[in-house]
Amino acid sequence: MNEDALRALVRDAIARIQSGAPLPPDDVIAPPRPLPFARHASHYRYGGLPETDGPCLIEPAVQCNHCGYCQSHGH
Repeated sequence: MNEDALRALVRDAIARIQSGAPLPPDDVIAPPRPLPFARHASHYRYGGLPETDGPCLIEPAVQCNHCGYCQSHGH
């Protein structure tokens, strides 16, 4: 779309609004829908890993704070 076509589109929209024409009913204008939830392997967590208050599996010098990094490849 070039600049002239965009200007014509904006002029048409402004003219429709200023003319006082009634808006289309709600059933004509569909409300936006959220994107469907898509599961992805990067969001899965491994089962069976220890969930203790012991040392972190990734950095053993640090206490585990249950961030889930070791269970999900950090995603």
